[in-house]
Formats: sequence, C-alpha cells, structure tokens
Amino acid sequence: MSRPEPAQFVTANDLLTGEVVFLAADGTWVAELAGAMLIADPDEAAHRLALAQADEGRVVGAYLAKAAAGASPLHFRERFRATGPSNYFHGKQERGAHV
Repeated sequence: MSRPEPAQFVTANDLLTGEVVFLAADGTWVAELAGAMLIADPDEAAHRLALAQADEGRVVGAYLAKAAAGASPLHFRERFRATGPSNYFHGKQERGAHV
C-alpha cells in the first residue's frame, strides 16, 4: 500500500521586494506560510502553479513545495524560506512575524 502524497503549496519571491510569498486560496500572495493554500489534488496544484507562474508582474520563481499537516514544510529549504535568514533578523523576522 502506497502512502498518500503530502499536500502542496505554491511559493515564490515577490518581484519588488524579494520577500518569500505564498499563494492563498483567493489567489492573492501572502507573506506568512499560515495563509498559504494547502492543495491535496495534484491537478489543482498544477493549475495553481500555472496561474502563479503567469503572475510575472508580481512574483518570480514560483514552484510547488510539499507540506505536512498544519502547513509545515517537509523540506528544510521551505522551512528556511518561511522563517527567513538566521544570521540576523530580515524582513518577516524584523517585523516580528515568525512562522
């Protein structure tokens, strides 16, 4: 018996600020992973990714990332991107919004 695929979310970088952003269910980009749309259906994930990649005036480098329950990223890269650099506070950390 195979394990079900984990849910996914769309992430990218804001074109103007470079900040990491996440695609929300309403199609807007949010700065916090907690606001990201978790997508269980692979076809829906591909559709959302295509929409994100077409939003080239707002974001760059959109891709799908896998998430565990509760919008917790499975891969270290996404955990790092969600919380920001660790050498000193930048962006989200500086504003006090920890993920």
